[in-house]
Amino acid sequence: MNMSSKHNSSRNSPRQIGGLIEEILASYGLSKRYYGWQIVSDWPNIVGENLARVSKAEKFDDGMLIVSVESDSWRQELSLQKDAILTNIHDRRNGNIVKQIQFVKRTKG
Repeated sequence: MNMSSKHNSSRNSPRQIGGLIEEILASYGLSKRYYGWQIVSDWPNIVGENLARVSKAEKFDDGMLIVSVESDSWRQELSLQKDAILTNIHDRRNGNIVKQIQFVKRTKG
């Protein structure tokens, strides 16, 4: 086996797609946004079914997770649970990307 075929075989060997995707995202500077949007999409699993019925993660931007809630009373309730929710987020892979959570009242429409 010559050197070039040996080099090609290692480059063509199987790799885990998750690691490859992370490398590509990092090379384009998109990792933070990607990981933030993973948290947005996983919101129901983070807070549980009951809180997910009254709240929705809407946006992630520069460390801030924006969550809309259906009423001021639920906004207050979630604000009281903010530290526990952040801990739950930080326990997830790449969850430390979220630095703050802002709860806003959902607009009708």
